[in-house]
This record gives sequence, C-alpha cells and structure tokens, in this order.
Amino acid sequence: MGLLIPVVLIVLITAGDTVTPTDIVLGPLPVIAPALTAWFEGPWTTAGTGVLAVAAQAFVGWRSGLLFSRNVIVQIIALAVLSALIVVMCAVRERRGRQLAPVRSVAEAAQHVLLWPLPNRLGTLRLACLSLAAEDEAEIGGDLYAAARTEGAVRLMIGDVRGKGLPAVGEAALVPGVGRL
Repeated sequence: MGLLIPVVLIVLITAGDTVTPTDIVLGPLPVIAPALTAWFEGPWTTAGTGVLAVAAQAFVGWRSGLLFSRNVIVQIIALAVLSALIVVMCAVRERRGRQLAPVRSVAEAAQHVLLWPLPNRLGTLRLACLSLAAEDEAEIGGDLYAAARTEGAVRLMIGDVRGKGLPAVGEAALVPGVGRL
C-alpha cells in the first residue's frame, strides 16, 4: 500500500508535465518518489522507484520531442544520480540497522533484567510498575526498580543512574545488590 504513493506521484507528475504549458517544467519533481520510497522500503524497491522516475522523465522528454535536448538530458542524469544517492543512503541505513540489532537485543535483555516484573503483592502492599522511555528510541538506560519483603516491612527501590546505554545498564545492575547488604 505504501509503495502505491510514490508510483501514483510519478504518474501524476508525468501526466501533469504532458498537459502543462511548455514554460512550466515539472521534470525535477519525480525525485520525490524514490525519496519517499526510501522512507519505508529497502534499497532494491527504492532503486526500482528511481528507475521508474527516470523512465517517466525520459517519456516526458520523448513525448515533447525534446528527449535529446541538453535540458532534458541534464534532468534525466540529475534524476538518476539523485536516485542512486538515495539508494546508497537507504542501503547504508539498512546495514547499520542490521549491525546494531544484536547490540540492541543484548542491551534490552540486560535492561529487562533490571526492570523485572514486580509481584502484584508483597505482604499487605499492592504493587504495580510501568517503565516508559523518555524518547521513543531510548529503550535502554539506567532505570531500575526493585521490591523485597523483609521481616515486618517491604523495601522499595526506584532509581535512575546517570548516563545512557550499556554503561548505565551496568551501573544500574550494581545498585539493587548494594541495597541488599
């Protein structure tokens, strides 16, 4: 469904370019399609959208009888180069995401150990907890909480160590152990 938007844009821009007066040039606009595609698809689909955009630009040049004019050739080359750059950036983003996935997985596992679900009750005390990151992508850090029942009391610990990422997780892991001394 999402791929339909860039394709429809290419069709609309191409149709618009064929019916507008010659002093209105929509030629550079198809670059929007590969840029949008890269937002939600991978490099191969983005490349396909770029090829379609270049083909649409060539069609507009052919239909107007100006395909081999310097202006249309420059527009086609510029569109091809920009599409290729978008594909490269999309591929780099995907590769970086694949490289970071295992690290994020380990960090999230460590974070979940610190934010272990609390029991519903400890003695007469009812407990509930929820941990939300301040930022959407900031899922790991130094947040911690713990609860333990002792003779005649319940100990609660809520904390946030200074820092971010794995170093903060490591420091936060030390804190509940200190509270048990």
